[in-house]
Amino acid sequence: MSAANGHPQGAAEPVLPPGMIATGGSRFSAGQIKELVAALEVPFDPSQIEWRVTNTTKGQQPPRGQVVPYADQRAYTDRLNALFTPAGWTRKYAIHTSANFERSADQKIAAKVLVTCELTIFGLGSHSATGEEWADNSNAGTAAEAQAFKRSCACFGLGRYLYYFTGTWVDLDERKRPKSVPQLSGWATPAGWREGLRPRRVEEVRSNQAAGANHSSGRHDRNGNVANDDVLRQIEGMEKAVGKRMYRGILKSVARVWNPKDIQDKAIQERVLAHMQAAERGLRRAAAAREKGGPATFARVLGSLRLSSLDQLDNLKTLHEIVAALEAATPISKE
Repeated sequence: MSAANGHPQGAAEPVLPPGMIATGGSRFSAGQIKELVAALEVPFDPSQIEWRVTNTTKGQQPPRGQVVPYADQRAYTDRLNALFTPAGWTRKYAIHTSANFERSADQKIAAKVLVTCELTIFGLGSHSATGEEWADNSNAGTAAEAQAFKRSCACFGLGRYLYYFTGTWVDLDERKRPKSVPQLSGWATPAGWREGLRPRRVEEVRSNQAAGANHSSGRHDRNGNVANDDVLRQIEGMEKAVGKRMYRGILKSVARVWNPKDIQDKAIQERVLAHMQAAERGLRRAAAAREKGGPATFARVLGSLRLSSLDQLDNLKTLHEIVAALEAATPISKE
């Protein structure tokens, strides 16, 4: 019998990815596991991202909808195949039909199809998750399987970043399809993630969703989205945290402006803020390394880059080089 990813159950030991060496009872060393998990967490390429309308306004013209990004399950299997080879992982499903539920939208009674997916990555372990869909949907089984598989992948970190999105409001056409889709923030791209960019806290994201639904206030970007004044205020508040040179350097390199108020595109606002927050984290890590390693080590690392102070920094790349050098010289636990 074949496993769900097309490979025989009980087949021979999977071939390890290039550079990976089986060690003792566990297939990967602790360091290799850390690297693989980090590789799983990297966002999908933007070309693999699609957008789904989850909520719509009522009685408003033009109609607006809340959209969230998602990736087809083929993007998930491609990442697993690239990291572990097709023989390095497997999945199996269990399908059930639930008792009847009342659907709140139309008060109808209907059953649900429940699917449990158990995903095993040889050398890392197994995780299982459940997906569900209304049984009267002709594609209920397929939809529930995909949902269960993606959720089990998220247990390993794959696709987990998509849970940080809570929806962006956009204009819809007469068929309730998005007329345009948001631009992904830097942290939601492979390049930005590898640079150290990370999403804001989920609570902060959720607090800004209502404004887009009713267009009640605020400026609008070129896609018709409400410009986020809260993000703008956060950017302005970062100058003291990262220093004037870094603050101006990020504004110039990311948004090509000197004043954050000149940023009209909401996606660029969020990208600037993500870079500012990455800089703040990097500066804290550098300060912690300096305290542990002492001023002599700190001065030697800065001197190698012809710097005398962190106040001279104006870009994230150099800051990352300094942090890496300091932590290599004086290993400390990262945030």
